[in-house]
This record gives sequence, structure tokens and C-alpha cells, in this order.
Amino acid sequence: MGMGRDLYETWEECRVVFERANEALGMDLSGLCFEGPEGDLVKTVNAQPAILTHSVAVWSLVSSGGLTADRVAGHSVGEYAALVASRTLSFEDAVRLVRRRGELMYEAGISHPGTMAAVVGLDEEVVSGICREASGRGIVQVANLNSLEQIVISGSVPGVEEAERLAREAGAKRVIRLEVSGAFHSALMEGAQEGLREALGRVTFGPPEVPVVANVEGRSLAEGEALRRALDLQLTSPVRWVSCMETLIHEGCETFIELGPGRVLSGLMRRFDRGKTVHAAGDRESVEDLRKALGLRGGAESCC
Repeated sequence: MGMGRDLYETWEECRVVFERANEALGMDLSGLCFEGPEGDLVKTVNAQPAILTHSVAVWSLVSSGGLTADRVAGHSVGEYAALVASRTLSFEDAVRLVRRRGELMYEAGISHPGTMAAVVGLDEEVVSGICREASGRGIVQVANLNSLEQIVISGSVPGVEEAERLAREAGAKRVIRLEVSGAFHSALMEGAQEGLREALGRVTFGPPEVPVVANVEGRSLAEGEALRRALDLQLTSPVRWVSCMETLIHEGCETFIELGPGRVLSGLMRRFDRGKTVHAAGDRESVEDLRKALGLRGGAESCC
């Protein structure tokens, strides 16, 4: 808990973003982030808008200090923050969309129970083959291609259990069951896809000011309608994060900055290419470090 509280209390730019989220959602999201209860905050219907708001709050601060981006990308729900940073989506539309996305994903998880597991130490071809073999027990497919050695699978409980067994037999270093409320990025989310498609159709997707490297495509997209379709497909398709990183590098990116809660993506990039400059900023201390490292201007001090 306390998620983003130090940002809210320190900088006006961050406080404004949290308050805009409260107003857009008609709920005290900031209070939930700062004070919990944690059991409510981690529910996907709340966690998704909380992650988005935290990430956009940091972006608002550092961009006002002079940070610009040549490309933007986000992992799963993080792609919505990337679309806000590229000015493809307004923040209010994005936070309402991810709230609805969380509701739909939770409902799909109740209607079609499933689970996810991380497989470490096997490549995509092997894991894909394991999923095909295990599919006789139930739906199971690759969900996240996080690194060359870390792949997440998703599907029905029997299908994932069989794939876990086969992965261990194939020599996986580790197979880790994830604590999730559904089989995200799999066919079991099809029940959520229609509702999300309707919600996506009600908002405006403008032309991005900078290209967005999309999860589903693993390449840069520069048209609003293409990005709308990518968010639709993302719900049932793999997050091709390795391809996203390869695209960013191929298109000339040398400095990578992860904004928001956590340091998972910056850790993946450091292991993927140790020659790149990588930063992560999600709390007051790390934001101050980033500002000093890049020579960014200071934000407005909060009055609260």
C-alpha cells in the first residue's frame, strides 16, 4: 500500500493525475492506492486503473521536466499508459477503459476459470510445442514472451497443469504458478473481448505523436485505428515483449526508462541487452535519481 503516495504529496503534477482519475472513475482511487485495504487494491478491477494512474503520474512529472520519447511501449495494461504518453488516448478515456477491462477480465475468469504459469529456461519453440501437446487436457497457450528464457503460459487449470508437467520433463529451470484471477491473454478471455471492443469503440483514438510499439504486433504502429485494434486483440493474444524490445533497439533506442510501479521491465531490458542505458522511476527517490541523471527540470511542489 502507499502506492504513489509520496509522488502525490511531493509534486503538483502527480497530484493532479490522481485527482483526475478519481473524478473520471467516480471513486476514491487515490485513497485506495494510498491506504488500501490491500485486498481490494490487488483486485484486477482496481489494480489496472491504479497501475495506469501511477505510471501516467510519473510520466506527467518527468515530461513536464523536459523528458521526451522517441518510442513508447507498455506491457499488457501498461500499453494504455503508453497510449496516453503518445497522446493517442486521453488519460480519462484510458483510466475508464482499464477499469472496464478489469471488470470484464474478472467476469471472464469467473465464467471460464483458468490460471497462468511462468516457465523459465525453455525457448518459445519448445514452450509452444508443449502447449500444443498439453491442449488435449484443456486450453493452454503462450501468453507472455517476457524474455528469451521467461515465457508465461495461460489457460484452463488442467491444460496448464499438463503443460507444467511437460515443461519440467523438458528441462525447464523453474515452473512457477502465478497468483491471478483468470487466464489472461488466452482464448478464455474471449468472453471479455466483445465488451472491451464496445468500450474501445466509444472513445477517440488520435494519431500518436510518437510511434507505439504494440504488444500484439511487436512492432511500431503510428495510426490510431491500428492501435485500437491492437488493444482489442491484446486481450486474447500473447504479449510479445521480446519482439517489442527488439523493435525498440532496431529503431535506434539507446536509453530505456520504465515509469510507474515496479522494476520488472527495466530488469528484463538489462538482461536482454546489457549495453543499453536503463532507468526505472516509480517513487520519489527514483524519480529524483532519474531527474539528476537526465538533467530534467524540477516539477511544481505540491501544496498538500
